[in-house]
Amino acid sequence: MTDNVKNVAPIENFDWETYAEGGESYSKENKEKLIESYTNTLSKISDKEVVTGVVTSMNKREVIVNIGYKSEGVVPMSEFRYNPDLKVGDEVEVYIESQEDKKGQLVLSHKKARATRSWDRVNEAFQNNEVIKGYIKCRTKGGMIVDVFGIEAFLPGSQIDVKPIHDYDMFVDKTMEFKVVKINPEFKNVVVSHKILIEEELEQQKKEIISHLEKGQVLEGTVKNITSYGVFIDLGGVDGLIHITDLSWERIQHPEEVVKLNDKINVVILDFDDEKKRIALGLKQLMPHPWDALDPNLKVGDVVKGKVVVIADYGAFVEIAPGVEGLIHVSEMSWTQHLHTAQDFLHVGDEVEAVILSLDREERKMSLGMKQLKPDPWETIEQKYPIGSIHTATVRNFTNFGAFVEIEEGVEGLVHISDLSWTRKIKHPSEVTEIGAPLEVQVLEIDKENRRLSLGHKQVEENPWDVFETIFTEGSIHEGTIVELTDKGAIIALPYGIEAFASSKHLVKEDGSQAQVDEKLPFKVIEFNKDAKRIVVSHTRVFEDEQNEKTESKRRSKRTGKKEEAETISTPIIEKTTFGDIEELVALKEKLEAQKAAPKKETKKKSKAGDEKTEETKEEEKIEDLKTEQIEVSEVKVEEKPAIETTDAKTDSEEVKEEVKKAEEASEEIKEDAQTKEEEKE
Repeated sequence: MTDNVKNVAPIENFDWETYAEGGESYSKENKEKLIESYTNTLSKISDKEVVTGVVTSMNKREVIVNIGYKSEGVVPMSEFRYNPDLKVGDEVEVYIESQEDKKGQLVLSHKKARATRSWDRVNEAFQNNEVIKGYIKCRTKGGMIVDVFGIEAFLPGSQIDVKPIHDYDMFVDKTMEFKVVKINPEFKNVVVSHKILIEEELEQQKKEIISHLEKGQVLEGTVKNITSYGVFIDLGGVDGLIHITDLSWERIQHPEEVVKLNDKINVVILDFDDEKKRIALGLKQLMPHPWDALDPNLKVGDVVKGKVVVIADYGAFVEIAPGVEGLIHVSEMSWTQHLHTAQDFLHVGDEVEAVILSLDREERKMSLGMKQLKPDPWETIEQKYPIGSIHTATVRNFTNFGAFVEIEEGVEGLVHISDLSWTRKIKHPSEVTEIGAPLEVQVLEIDKENRRLSLGHKQVEENPWDVFETIFTEGSIHEGTIVELTDKGAIIALPYGIEAFASSKHLVKEDGSQAQVDEKLPFKVIEFNKDAKRIVVSHTRVFEDEQNEKTESKRRSKRTGKKEEAETISTPIIEKTTFGDIEELVALKEKLEAQKAAPKKETKKKSKAGDEKTEETKEEEKIEDLKTEQIEVSEVKVEEKPAIETTDAKTDSEEVKEEVKKAEEASEEIKEDAQTKEEEKE
């Protein structure tokens, strides 16, 4: 036997390790084939790849996923919080982080797999308007953070529910359905909404409910919300509005006076809009109308009592019975013609008496009056306030043309702006009085039919223009102060509080400068019109007339001296050759007569026309005197010495020419003054 063992040949490539373990020995080729066959049964995977696996088992901490690899992978249960319905056999996507870790374990991640494909899924859900599930992770400012496909999306607080949410924490750690409403790819922002799903569901309910509604139908509903203008009623999936005016036949200030939140009430459908999904409801329509219970014996002219419930600018509404109101217009509150508002007479809650002016039971309208309870003051106006009587009134209102005053309640009149002062030119009544102030007036005219009084304030005093007529005579000079400059001239304050007018031409001072405001200067009256209450003055005329008087005085003295000298000459004098000068004077006279005969513009002021004629007459007399003087000089006989006679004749001729020249200048001044007066008249 020992020999047999020695003769056994050794086997090449014998696997002693396998033999020591008691296994069968395979050749290298057989072994490679076996390994290749086993490898073909496994899935081919690589790291950083997303694959689909099947959940084989799960516990509170881990989920075991089989992806067809030689070993199964383990995924933390926290990555499946968004899907509380996960169970064994569900297919899930996982991300291969590593085929083997230190322990030879396959490492998978469901969170990373979702994040890899999340944006594609989010965009797809947004475009297809799909409903997706999300896990609410936590609360943030203005809303919640939701995990959607591994992406943190924002859920605004206003998009959680159709009702206002006061406690956001109650939604944390809950899985809900959402719709993607907004995506910002640049900033990787996603906004989701749960409210939109509720609204879509309610919209379907509304369509179904409205399709069965009819006007006049009575339904039961719940008070859902109360506002200042009405109450919203939940009719079981659809809301209707009861306006505040449809809650009660009586006037109420707020809907809470009639209903409370969550009250169940019966309402009647007044109207509805299929397109806008609006339903108008009524509550008072289920109760009898108060006008039906109104006293049938009530008629126009009866006196009723009531309570003021509403005040408006145009009047007050008075409730004479529950739900029955009448209007007292502001014009029916007092006999006064002055414009008032209802608040000046009444306040909400006041108890008043009134007379029924009109009553319409069909239209359910009633108008009332308060002033009818008092006598009309205009019935005895002519006896109580006769024309010419003087009374103390109260200023109520101003206008550009006068002031409205009230003598007593219901009796008002107008004081025209021209009847406020005898002496001053009033531009606005506020220059004389103020609103609320007492004012002495005289009754000028009564219009009982139209309830109008014409009053005057200045008529209380005597007309000072009767006295002014004797003081400010034409040609008189008075000290005056310039109080105002205008485009055409200036207003001059004269003594006794009277004002006069001076044109710009008559404000030139002796040195050629123009007079200014607040200057005190002498003024000459050139026109006084009592009827128009107008005085026209001139400062320029003061020194011009003085100069003219001095010039006239010199002429007369010179003329007198020449006559005396001519009378003392006893020697015969030959006739002088000054007929050329005489002809010039005659031509000038004919020219003046032609101007006088020419048509002139009519003048409104007789005093001005008289002044012009007087001045023209004076100039004509001056020219006549010059002619007479020249003729007298020409008739004087010269002495025997020819040389002396010739010299005297020449001298007299030159003087006559100078006088003629001065006469022409005076004529030009007359024309200019006449033209100025015409402009002032216009």
